[in-house]
Amino acid sequence: MTDDKPDREAQRARLPKNPDRNPARERLKQALRENLKRRKSQARRRADAAGAPSNRDDLSPHDGSGKKPGE
Repeated sequence: MTDDKPDREAQRARLPKNPDRNPARERLKQALRENLKRRKSQARRRADAAGAPSNRDDLSPHDGSGKKPGE
């Protein structure tokens, strides 16, 4: 096995001192927040639409005579 301690130290030196201030991480956090907001909004709209009656329920598939359309 090789001793990779110097490699680890080099990696740590490249990392920002404060990982919370990493601009890429901040952009990712913001994008995830916006995505979550958008998905919640979509779910609310779908729930509202599912609870509202549609006009299609008012239409009868036949005239009440018991005959199928076209007979």
